[in-house]
Amino acid sequence: MGFGEFDSDANAPQVAGPTSSAKIVVAGGFGSGKTTLVGAVSEIDPLTTEAMMTEASTGVDDNSATPNKSTTTVAMDFGRISLDSDLVLYVFGTPGQHRFWFMWDDLAVGAIGAVVLVDTRRLADAFPSIDFFENRKLPYVVAINCFDRLLHHQIEDVRHALTISPSVPIMACDARERESAKQVLISVVQHAIAHDSALRAG
Repeated sequence: MGFGEFDSDANAPQVAGPTSSAKIVVAGGFGSGKTTLVGAVSEIDPLTTEAMMTEASTGVDDNSATPNKSTTTVAMDFGRISLDSDLVLYVFGTPGQHRFWFMWDDLAVGAIGAVVLVDTRRLADAFPSIDFFENRKLPYVVAINCFDRLLHHQIEDVRHALTISPSVPIMACDARERESAKQVLISVVQHAIAHDSALRAG
């Protein structure tokens, strides 16, 4: 399968002009790849709050599907990407563990949209993020993180399992690859614009 690519030449000279900025939140379950996606797409050195996992997390954080994971986000991840000469996105990754969910409200303030990053090995972990954004009426897209570059389930089967509306974009991505991660963020911007237009028209 192929992953979408952003067809802009990153080395092309930028034309000076007014610049707009927007905030996007990346959420998902523990170990779903949020820090990886923010780091892959950011054009600056990403700010991360990774801490070593200790014995205190035993029985609290389920890393059975990610046995080699030795760190975890305890506050947020932050990166920045210029999608065009006049649009800059600020990307905030949320902590995945339940005990840090109290931070999500602050991270979501002012966001135009969100990404729910999904690991199909632990599909139920996506429900809290989906519920959070739906309750706040924040437009979001679902990105299935293909850890081994294979999509193990049909996209519409994942949509059905997550019981999300047909209007919510859902796509496959590889959070390790910059171009794939860019396409996810572009989808968020497009969906947020469409959502805003529908509200204005309605």
